[in-house]
Formats: sequence, C-alpha cells, structure tokens
Amino acid sequence: MLWILTQNEKSIMNVKEVMVKGKYIEGVINRGSFTEWSKAIGKYESSERATEILHEIFMKIEEGKGNSITYTMPEK
Repeated sequence: MLWILTQNEKSIMNVKEVMVKGKYIEGVINRGSFTEWSKAIGKYESSERATEILHEIFMKIEEGKGNSITYTMPEK
C-alpha cells in the first residue's frame, strides 16, 4: 500500500498508481472496467521537477519495509 499526503496537506490518499501529467503528479485511486479515478496530488514548476518527485516516490517504495509505504509530497 502506498499512502501519500498531498502537496496541500488536505488529503491522505491510498494510491494504486502515480503518474506525471505535465507539471502535475496524479494518483490513481481506483480503476474500473471503463473508468479511472485519479486526483492531482502535487503541482510543480516544471514537468522535469514533477518527474524528479516521481523518482523520489519510487526510491521510497524501493527502500520500504513492510506492506505500507508513506510519502509526503514536497511543497516545491
């Protein structure tokens, strides 16, 4: 399980997938046969910075021990 505190610190989300969409990072909350529910969990100054954050999340997952991983989205 991946739990993420959103950039605005107003939500804690259990996400199934994290993706970069331009300057935004989105977390997929649920996926059905024909639909996908996702929410922006951070917005950064460039797509390059968003990609850096995605790599940080990946490293946190790789280092994780146990079934639950937590990550706090950076402000900038």
